[in-house]
Amino acid sequence: MYKNLYNGKTILNCKGKALVLNKPIVMGIINATPDSFFVDSRKTGIQEAVLLAEKMIGEGATIIDIGGQTTKPGSESISAAEEIDRVILIVQEIAKSFPETYVSIDTYYASVAKEAVNAGASIVNDISGGVFDEEMIDAVAKLSVPYICMHIQGKPKTMQDNPVYKDIGNEVLDYFIGRVDVCKKAGIKDVIIDPGFGFGKTLAHNYQLLKNLEAFSILEKPLLVGISRKGMIYKPLRTTAEEALNGTTVINTIALQKGANILRVHDVKEARQAIELIELMC
Repeated sequence: MYKNLYNGKTILNCKGKALVLNKPIVMGIINATPDSFFVDSRKTGIQEAVLLAEKMIGEGATIIDIGGQTTKPGSESISAAEEIDRVILIVQEIAKSFPETYVSIDTYYASVAKEAVNAGASIVNDISGGVFDEEMIDAVAKLSVPYICMHIQGKPKTMQDNPVYKDIGNEVLDYFIGRVDVCKKAGIKDVIIDPGFGFGKTLAHNYQLLKNLEAFSILEKPLLVGISRKGMIYKPLRTTAEEALNGTTVINTIALQKGANILRVHDVKEARQAIELIELMC
């Protein structure tokens, strides 16, 4: 059964707008890239991105997460300037068109985070936890927005070459203890943690993390899970990302049972339905 890890409500301050996490919510993914791993999430034009955001919001998305570069295994990094060119007008238009929705910027560049928040984003989602850009943590503190801190081993280009852990659960937990402390000392008020499924982890590592997901409750931070259509689902099923919706729903349901507060997904309706059904058991 879904485990509410908080006494009462957790309220995040998103540029003066309260995001209440008294039950699980859905984050919809929009990739302003030509090469993200799931083709249907690629929306490089402003209007098509707005239309996808409208569809996701209608299906129950609370947050729209917009990213300007792929971080799939083996991917090459692009510059902050190119990322800004890809995302800022999309962030601006979605924030303006849907003022009640929370817009998140998916970036590990401090300069992109600043531009996006100025354009209307109110959450920063960083796959590197502030490790790839040493200016990121201070930038988010000054922006006064919630920060999604993810765990990754290595960098996207090589992270899946040979990821090794002695004890993945304890190592990822220790990482978050350290990064949360760094965020706190910098002045970041609201931190969300993301275990980083698929980022520098083997299939066995991913499922070991999932099995022990409740352990992260010790951090007393909201927990985001992003497993949508990833290889940890379609590879053992010997299928493709395009055919991984059912598996995604299964794993999202398990994550909810183990304390996930935010599901980051390509398919909002199905994630929302999983939440609704799990809540009937509470």
